[in-house]
Amino acid sequence: MCQAGLYWELVLKKNRQATPVKDPLAWWNRHVTRAAVEVLPMRVAHVDRLNALEPWHADPFDRMLVAQALAENCTLISRDPLLASYGVPVVWS
Repeated sequence: MCQAGLYWELVLKKNRQATPVKDPLAWWNRHVTRAAVEVLPMRVAHVDRLNALEPWHADPFDRMLVAQALAENCTLISRDPLLASYGVPVVWS
């Protein structure tokens, strides 16, 4: 399962020098669309969960990913160790 907010974040950050993905559309098509990965839309329950989160993490996209993962009982794939402080399972491989 993949969160649609990830694609939104990649598009907004594509022109930054340190962006991990230079072409978000090509990345999304290869790793999500072609792989038939289920995309999780944003729901009211996710925003409610976001509203209850402490603002420990400065990135609003990452906080939304945490909120979605908590609301849907999912694991995040991230190399950001701060996300685990929200109590969400985080793995990086």
